[in-house]
Amino acid sequence: MRYKIRTILEGEDRLLEDFLYEAIFVPEGAAAPPKSIINQPELQIYINDFGKKKDDIGLFAEVDENAVGAVWVRIMNDYGHIDNDTPSFAISLYENYRGLGIGTALMKEMLRILKDRGYKQASLAVQKANYAVKMNKKTGFEIVDENEQEYIMICRL
Repeated sequence: MRYKIRTILEGEDRLLEDFLYEAIFVPEGAAAPPKSIINQPELQIYINDFGKKKDDIGLFAEVDENAVGAVWVRIMNDYGHIDNDTPSFAISLYENYRGLGIGTALMKEMLRILKDRGYKQASLAVQKANYAVKMNKKTGFEIVDENEQEYIMICRL
C-alpha cells in the first residue's frame, strides 16, 4: 500500500480527536467506549492546544491524501510520563490500515525527528494485552516499568 508521512499542519490538530479515540485499546470481545471518553481530562492532555508548545510534534500517514494514521508527541504528565525532558508518544491508525507497516514507519520517523532535535529519549505507556507492544519493541522501545495493566516503555535515542 502506498502512503506518505507528513507533518501535521496548523489547523489540522482537530483530526487528532479521531486518532486519540482510535488509540484507545479495546480488548478482543469488549465493547468500544463511547467517543465522549476522549473528553476526560486524562485524555485531553494528549490533544488540548496541540501545536502550541515547543515540544509538540505530530505526523500523519496519508493514503490518497486522506489521513489514516497519526503519531504525536509532547511533554506531558500522561500515563507514560518519565520526566519533563522526555516526550511521550501517542500513535494510532484507523483499523483498516493496521498491520501494514504504517505504524512502524510513523514511529521510526518520529524517533528520527526527536533524535535530530536533540532529545535523549521518548516514552509511552501501552496496555500489556495490546498488539502494539511488539511494534514498540521492534522500533527500539524497552519496558522500564509496569503496573497491573500497562507497560511503561522508553526508547533511548
